[in-house]
Amino acid sequence: MVVTESVVRAAGGIVSRVEGSGATEFVLVHRPAYDDWTFPKGKASKGERDEDCALREVEEETGLRCVLGDPVAEISYTDSRSRPKTVKYFAMSPIDGTFIPGTEIDEIRWLHLDDALAQLTYEHDREVLRDYAAPRLSRS
Repeated sequence: MVVTESVVRAAGGIVSRVEGSGATEFVLVHRPAYDDWTFPKGKASKGERDEDCALREVEEETGLRCVLGDPVAEISYTDSRSRPKTVKYFAMSPIDGTFIPGTEIDEIRWLHLDDALAQLTYEHDREVLRDYAAPRLSRS
């Protein structure tokens, strides 16, 4: 019998806020286990909707309760355990909350676009952020 590996399904958020100056900032998370900077995201539970997973994971990782916006992107890659993984990202705006460092996420940073692009570890994350930010920044 051949066992086929199922795709790991995950969801997360591109969380942004506008400063008093009108500049947009994006939240990134640091995962000490991988020593990387990425967007808040995580695996979906069986039967969990992508939207619910995204909101739950963002709150678990950043402490931020958010309003869910439109879908932003869906990316696929091979995870650190060599499994196929698909992540759906949604735009989000924070309502409230406080970050508390933990073992999974030890730091978050609010960064302007250029700084966020420089901080992100993975090219696929930079592509998602560029694609998300481009139409919004061109309207400014």
